[in-house]
Amino acid sequence: MTHVHPTRDDAVVTALSEVVGGPMGEHARPHRWWTPARVLLLLTAVVFAAGLVQKAPCSLAQGRDQNWVYSHMCYTDLKPLYVPRGMAEHAWPYSDDAQTRARYDVMEYPVGISYWAWGTAWVTHWLNGSPDVAARYKEPVSDLYADPEVHDEEDIFLLVNAVGFAALALLATWLLAGTNRSRPWDAAAFAASPALLLTGLINWDLLAVALVAGALWAWSRDRPVLTGVLIGLGTAAKLYPLFLLGGLLVICLRQRRVGRFALAALWAVVAWVVANAPAYLSGPDQWKVFWSFNAERKADLGSLWLLVDQAGDLGISAHTINVWSWALFGAWCVGVFAIGMSAGRRGPVAMVPRLAQLGYLVVVGFLLVNKVYSPQYVLWLLPLAVLARPRWRDQVVWQACEVFYFCTVWWYLGGYLAPAGGGDAGFYWVGIVVRVLGELYLAAVIVRDLYRPVHDPCALERVEPGSAVAELSR
Repeated sequence: MTHVHPTRDDAVVTALSEVVGGPMGEHARPHRWWTPARVLLLLTAVVFAAGLVQKAPCSLAQGRDQNWVYSHMCYTDLKPLYVPRGMAEHAWPYSDDAQTRARYDVMEYPVGISYWAWGTAWVTHWLNGSPDVAARYKEPVSDLYADPEVHDEEDIFLLVNAVGFAALALLATWLLAGTNRSRPWDAAAFAASPALLLTGLINWDLLAVALVAGALWAWSRDRPVLTGVLIGLGTAAKLYPLFLLGGLLVICLRQRRVGRFALAALWAVVAWVVANAPAYLSGPDQWKVFWSFNAERKADLGSLWLLVDQAGDLGISAHTINVWSWALFGAWCVGVFAIGMSAGRRGPVAMVPRLAQLGYLVVVGFLLVNKVYSPQYVLWLLPLAVLARPRWRDQVVWQACEVFYFCTVWWYLGGYLAPAGGGDAGFYWVGIVVRVLGELYLAAVIVRDLYRPVHDPCALERVEPGSAVAELSR
């Protein structure tokens, strides 16, 4: 066998395997066709299909109020944004046409997501018989909400995106399974993730997730140019892939190969600029909306800022949160840099941190101090977490905390946690704290692995006495 089998590597999987006869035997022969990658892809497909079923009530039920959507926890942003962002008319997201801008709000997302939404809206129109969008342009927007044809398109739009998201999830699984060739089963925690099932269809975050998985795979293959391109494209879809460059910097400094970092960073910038160029050139004011929207945003769902603001009745301004969140995140990054530069230096062989480990630590710091934590943001951490700490016990602890938060945020939005006597929903604060503790728990375990590599399941595969330390960063 050319790879580590989980029934002989992970205590949780070993115990569960007793149900089907126990761990893989020393002389057992793997199936010729059912390779780990194919099993993982099938598992991803099953989990994602279950996610479609979980979201189905909100698509099938008619005449339900918003609280019913929250109580069934099947909310998705896709259908509610179809008309108000101009996709019913297939309007270019960055159009500066006066009438279009008077009718529709600008997409408040980075360009990668806006392009994807615009492209899937075109597919939706094509599947619905290419309706006359010029006629819709002459109607009041309020009439479009009641148009049966537009209503059908909303359902088609959701399904088209679901198919695209499923492809992205499958791609991410395949890439993660190939990142560490001797440990393909580490990607099972991604493929079977309840976080993927529950949040994969809420928004367009899987686009950035697949690109991050690609960046991890490319770096493991010693391809700094491709790594940089994927990080740049990921940053054009969501900001957080940019933070992987911090992990690359630490690794390259430890390896004394700063040129690899410079190459990756340069191509990340080039890819980001090229991706943003069509949007900026067609509508610079519209392109700036994403940045101004986030700058003006106050404490929002899931953040510690919201907890502090509500608990203390402080009314913290957006400017104050911006200053402090970036200052705290900067301090966090300095701490991660210090950990990355000092960890793994003891022992006969230097143990350079892996990109997934450093990536998780940086991204989780950003999420802890950010002023919003939408339910689907757990996907940002997922590919990094499953490779940084490939142990089912720790994955279950962390993801259980995320699932608990997922439940509380919908109960909060539906008003089900509101005290009978009025006031803020204190139980929602518990959900926020539990989520934060789960993320910090996993971060603490990863830091322990960095300083005590004997606990890192991937350490033995990386130790080759007398070999170049380049292999140790994968």
